[in-house]
Amino acid sequence: MTRHGETPHALASPATLSEPGIAITGVWHRYGTRVALADVSLQVRRGEIFGLLGPNGGGKTTLFHLLATLMPLTEGQVELLGYDLRRSARAIRPHLGVVFQHPSLDRKLTVYENLRHHGHLYGMSGALLRERIQFVVQRVGLEDRSDDLVETLSGGLQRRLELAKAFLHGPSVLLLDEPSTGLDPGARLDFMAYLEHLRDQEGVSVLLTTHILEEA
Repeated sequence: MTRHGETPHALASPATLSEPGIAITGVWHRYGTRVALADVSLQVRRGEIFGLLGPNGGGKTTLFHLLATLMPLTEGQVELLGYDLRRSARAIRPHLGVVFQHPSLDRKLTVYENLRHHGHLYGMSGALLRERIQFVVQRVGLEDRSDDLVETLSGGLQRRLELAKAFLHGPSVLLLDEPSTGLDPGARLDFMAYLEHLRDQEGVSVLLTTHILEEA
């Protein structure tokens, strides 16, 4: 990892270390004359949790926007699950689960409605979608709030819903930008335990950012 000022930390399941997850080589990104990413290179294998630790403004969110196919890759190379990011963005998207720092919830809909519409974007419907919604709301502790409007939820509960959306379609790669923001200590521990489950049992590749040293 060559990004100045950021230190990677990784935990991995040995059985899946040889399989590809995320491979980033020589990525640069500029906003006009300002350099946001300078020659970033790193690898996240299948079944690995990889944390980017760095200060706000260090370029972590820019990298996530590139990986999530929300901005064009202008210099360098990225492969996700063996797909080239430039050529196969459409093929990559169904396999991604993403949580950004800023909310992406519809505050005028309920918890359940937000998840149902999100599932529709991934082609989910019927009994499968209902089962997945039930599973993720239980996983993040929102099973008794499914019918509540998002605008009535606390910031921490809204953050839990953001996480539920990312997990809903069973992605192979999770991109989590400061995912524990707003979570209380108990919810943070539960969340990290679930990430370890996804790593160990399902071989999910997880790339997350944080500016909290002890969390990394």
